[in-house]
Amino acid sequence: MLSINLLSDNLLLLASILVFFAIMTTKIGARFGVPSLLLFLILGMVAGEDGLGVRFQDYELAESLGHFAMTIILFSGGLQTSMGETRPVLKQGIILSSLGVLLTSLLTGWFIYLVAGEAVGALGSSILGCFLVAVIMASTDSASVFGLLHGKRLHLRHDLAPLLELESGSNDPMAYALTIIITGVFLSKGEADASLGLLSLRGSLVFLVQTAIGLLVGLLVGKLTVWIIKKVNLPGSSLYSILVLSSAFFASGLASIVFGNGLLALYVAAIIIGNQAPIPGKKDVLKFFDGMTWLMQLLMFLVLGLLARPSQMPPMIVPALLVGLFLIFVARPVSVLVSLLPFRKMPFKAKLFTSWVGLKGAGPILFALYPVVKEVDGASGIFNMVFLISLLSLLVQGMTLAPVAKWLGLSYEEDPPVESFGLELPEEMGMLRDHTVTEEDLAGGRTVRDMSFPHGIRLLMVKREEKFLVPHGSMELFPGDHLMIIIGDTDD
Repeated sequence: MLSINLLSDNLLLLASILVFFAIMTTKIGARFGVPSLLLFLILGMVAGEDGLGVRFQDYELAESLGHFAMTIILFSGGLQTSMGETRPVLKQGIILSSLGVLLTSLLTGWFIYLVAGEAVGALGSSILGCFLVAVIMASTDSASVFGLLHGKRLHLRHDLAPLLELESGSNDPMAYALTIIITGVFLSKGEADASLGLLSLRGSLVFLVQTAIGLLVGLLVGKLTVWIIKKVNLPGSSLYSILVLSSAFFASGLASIVFGNGLLALYVAAIIIGNQAPIPGKKDVLKFFDGMTWLMQLLMFLVLGLLARPSQMPPMIVPALLVGLFLIFVARPVSVLVSLLPFRKMPFKAKLFTSWVGLKGAGPILFALYPVVKEVDGASGIFNMVFLISLLSLLVQGMTLAPVAKWLGLSYEEDPPVESFGLELPEEMGMLRDHTVTEEDLAGGRTVRDMSFPHGIRLLMVKREEKFLVPHGSMELFPGDHLMIIIGDTDD
């Protein structure tokens, strides 16, 4: 049996082997429609103590690594969130991430208490313990949603993509805050005689304060970072990537120090920076965060997979299956449909698909580690149940995301990629697009002058085979030429 030691010379060798095989599994996932994140999790289980014998049972270290990874994943998601696309669904996203999480927790908590409380162990004997299990599983996992929406390149109608990303990015902090609060109740002395109503009131106040502080810190750090980027002139986009990343850590750390929600703070800061900061070489910065996101997802799922002990899970399979199916087919749909009742213009099919994207994954498993690390009695049962439910969710919902969207008529074919010839313009200057010349385009003449571009469109460059040509009015065009155009306002 191989035991992991952070000071061992073999750690990098082991890590490189696991990462290599994890990357190779993405090819399998792409071919058979299996989510790569699920394969990462399974690979960690295969390499673990019950598989190939890699022993890793440091729950505290796993939680720290997972929290670090979640910080980068959430920040990257916020950084790439377009407020122009998100603004029309902002209210829906906020309601889903607050009321939706609460309703899902209540429904699932009561179900666990009535049906599967004994399986959880000591915590299952009290309604508050069952609610702790439910809260851990109530959120939509941001890593899974970001990974599947981007990995499968789903093009969704009715602004569903920004809605799902906003919900998953903002409800993870909510669920984690509730997990910490309820866990704290079990750790507090003299709580046995306190009423559930009193505990709920105190928890609600703590939650509201943490949320308010998190929002405020995120707003301040985001605005400060935008101001700094406008004032400084750094040599290269790599340093801007590091500067932006440091703001994520600063927002999370500062919020935690002042008793705020750190995950919410960094997510808000990321949205402000991504939409307001004039970052030079922004495309390179976003590519850097794309790579970091993949690495963090891979790391988090592998580590959580290593922690799992399949030999201890058989007694939990049936209860986990019952709770998981209840979550997927009852609690999540009911909470989504109730939360979105005020939005009558949103098609029912869109609401139905939103309810289907209640993916579980690394987030809930990571949250389940918190009561384990805090040595709450019966917490190991929560971890096993949440792990199994996350596997079920990734299998049932993750593998059917694209087919369900197509069946409901909510997806459409991907637009052809835009050829920008390696150039990047500030958004305020307009949109870069490419156009391939056809015989129909040349019916009225074969020169640039004959093309007669519509108002607001300007031709910047012509690519013919591997040559880049500066256009002029008398230049002759041929079918297959690539025209780089800019669409924007003009002064004429």
